[in-house]
Amino acid sequence: MPLIRIDVPATLPTESWRQAVDVVYEALLSEFGVPEHDRFAVVTSHEPPGLQIDPSYLGIARSENAVIIQITLNAGREAALKRAFYAAVASGLESRVGVKRSDVVINLVEVAPENWSFGDGIAQYAPG
Repeated sequence: MPLIRIDVPATLPTESWRQAVDVVYEALLSEFGVPEHDRFAVVTSHEPPGLQIDPSYLGIARSENAVIIQITLNAGREAALKRAFYAAVASGLESRVGVKRSDVVINLVEVAPENWSFGDGIAQYAPG
């Protein structure tokens, strides 16, 4: 169900993109229990000034290497699960990709199940 979008600075090597998606996908599996093989991702690289992230919003020091992760997914998860997910992604990106925890911005966009079609022009998760 989730659609992962990761916007990265052009300085992040392309070899790291798959690892970044792996980290997010693995956190979706472990924290949200998404189905196996439900892996859909888009990674976009940006030259300056194409990625503009405030360097100090909410007192968090971010570098020019900050990334934005936006995930569209079905609505309904509790705040505690979301917090665990954010922590898993930030930790995983820091340890496996070298992106500092403070450079990870995450946004979840929650939608109703009928807002998805995974092919064949069918709303696979729509009721009725």
